[in-house]
Amino acid sequence: MSKIHPDALGLLARTLDQGEWRTGDAPRSGAAPAGVARAGHWARTGDEVWTGERRDTLAAEFKATLERGTHGLCFSPYLEGQAPGDRIKEGQIRERLQVIRPHTRWIRTFSCTDGHEQTPRIAHELGLKTLVGAWLGTDAEINEREIEGVIAVARAGHADIVAVGNEVLLREDMSEDELLAHIERVKAALPGVQVGYVDAYFLFEKHPRVTAACDVVMTNCYPFWEGCPRDQALAYMQAMFERTRVVAAGKRVLVSETGWPDQGSPFEGSVPSREGAMQYFVDTCRWAEQDGIEVFYFSAFDEAWKVGAEGDVGAYWGLWDKDGAPKFA
Repeated sequence: MSKIHPDALGLLARTLDQGEWRTGDAPRSGAAPAGVARAGHWARTGDEVWTGERRDTLAAEFKATLERGTHGLCFSPYLEGQAPGDRIKEGQIRERLQVIRPHTRWIRTFSCTDGHEQTPRIAHELGLKTLVGAWLGTDAEINEREIEGVIAVARAGHADIVAVGNEVLLREDMSEDELLAHIERVKAALPGVQVGYVDAYFLFEKHPRVTAACDVVMTNCYPFWEGCPRDQALAYMQAMFERTRVVAAGKRVLVSETGWPDQGSPFEGSVPSREGAMQYFVDTCRWAEQDGIEVFYFSAFDEAWKVGAEGDVGAYWGLWDKDGAPKFA
């Protein structure tokens, strides 16, 4: 029996009638979509009240959840002072993977260039499964390196699933036809490997040809970036997932990213907080376990470089801080 939150069905009915989307100026790679739904109509519940007893209960639930382990974590090995484009060394990848290894069964990576192509091999050595991404954007030369890189990683046997692009349509970095050409090229090169694409849930409704081309549909679900209050976030995330599952028409569907920040500026009705981040993690993992949903939680580590694209909140989505220390112990 489904454990979907009772509020999710009402939210699903409301969101199916949406269609007005606000487009941001900057790509929010690996966290927030550049365009977010005009969801609106959130119930006014006031600020969450956290008593000492409630905090203690939450701390115990969070610890138990993390110790049981997640299905998957979104993983980037950047250290302080590093950002996309910097060369990543094997040692730092291995060190960071050792931190999260006891707490997840899968990792999701975002790139197959600049040293990131080493991550899937090291993850397999450590007994982790891999969702391996090729980062696509507006630079054709980089795109070619990424496609060649992900094909090489998969042919070496280190990709359990391949994601060709992340939020490319959301950022309007290329046309649907261009994206489809990349997906079909990778599928042709990797018979026997499941290949798909990652984007915000509503774009699989808007682009049925892309949905049809995917062996597996991978949806990013961020109630935070749609202004949803934290106490309604699980139900709204479930509604996002259900919308994706409807258009996937029986295909395997993954939640490729979801999370909640613990610091930074509010976004409309969404307020970052330590307790909110912990509760969202607990709620998400409980739902995933109960209903057998494959969720890749965003993210393993804080990434200081992300403040440029996302504001101050961008640096605080991790379960561990930028130095690899547990944030919620």
